[in-house]
Amino acid sequence: MSRDSQAKDLESGSGVHLEGASTHKIKNLYNRMEWAGAFGDVGTLIPFVVAYITIVKIDPLGLLFMFGISLLVAGFYYKTPIPVQPMKAIGAAAIAGGISPPALFGSGLTTGLFWLLAGVTGAIRPIAKLASKPVVRGIMLGLGLSFMVDGVNRMKTAPVLAGIALVVTYLLLTNPKIPAMFMLLIIGVVSAVIMNPQLVSELAKIHVGFRIPSFSLSMTTWNDIVVGTLLFAIPQIPLTLGNAVIAIVAENNELFPERKVTEKKIAISQGIMNLVSPLFGGIPMCHGAGGMAGHVRFGAKTGGAPVILGSILVFIALFLSDSVSIILKIFPNAILGVILFFAGSELAIVVRDIGDKKTDFYVMLIVAAFAMWNMGVAFLVGIILDNSLRRGWIKV
Repeated sequence: MSRDSQAKDLESGSGVHLEGASTHKIKNLYNRMEWAGAFGDVGTLIPFVVAYITIVKIDPLGLLFMFGISLLVAGFYYKTPIPVQPMKAIGAAAIAGGISPPALFGSGLTTGLFWLLAGVTGAIRPIAKLASKPVVRGIMLGLGLSFMVDGVNRMKTAPVLAGIALVVTYLLLTNPKIPAMFMLLIIGVVSAVIMNPQLVSELAKIHVGFRIPSFSLSMTTWNDIVVGTLLFAIPQIPLTLGNAVIAIVAENNELFPERKVTEKKIAISQGIMNLVSPLFGGIPMCHGAGGMAGHVRFGAKTGGAPVILGSILVFIALFLSDSVSIILKIFPNAILGVILFFAGSELAIVVRDIGDKKTDFYVMLIVAAFAMWNMGVAFLVGIILDNSLRRGWIKV
């Protein structure tokens, strides 16, 4: 999707001329493509939500409510498909290590404080300036490929279903009348019922009951905060820097040059989000670049997509939180894999503008390889390698 086509679509959809327009004059859209794009990030959201609820025993009310509120604020403020995702390093470590909810909330508080201070003090700027274009593109390529590989692994759980979903998605990917995501969701629900006939009776047990989030920090001790910081918050910082600060800023400004964001703004946003989230039972969150790729790949062009998804999550949290585990069963793993696959391809293809300079391409590939393992290491390796090549210390 080119910049010109995005600007043209946005202009025709909102009635606002975007060239030289300021952010406050740009309106969010809520058409069928924004609705389709709203579900473009569920491939990462749902697996983490399921794991947090079933393994860590997080109350789905607070988790989904704070997720939804964060998406609403991001959509209304940025007016681009800025995503809100679970922090993956913290999530993976929590699921594997059996962290307690209080320690998880403690990690969220210190994570929020770190990014708020990094943004407010301006400390994020000199760090971000170290990332040259090959380094940034390498991080985006590595993250995109990671999404695609994860998607393929999920698709292998039901290859026939995944194959059908892939073909349908490719056929409808650029269809403005029938969004591909809607067909994916329909295929997902139908296949879930076919593969698990008892799902219909389970869905009939969905209970509607109103609940509001409660203050969750009363159970958190200083020991929980220390454990959450040392074991979870600190290891997450390099990943967030590469994926949810540097990469998301580059991606947003590439796709939406009339609505640019800065590293400082994103850092402050993530800081506030994570300071508030644990207060009401929410998990650590970030603005991951892969999420924007998913929203955009399935049709989103404004902040309407995160607003739509946020509204749905808030509704589920307030009225259906006791039945979340049942509701999420309508999304087969293979369908989530297809969504991840296309989100990854959308993110990875951004690197096509790297040019034909051999050293830049080389740095990008090396960074991408390391990024598929560890974002922090990839960032450090990229900076060292790029500077060494530019100064002539090494040659390739």
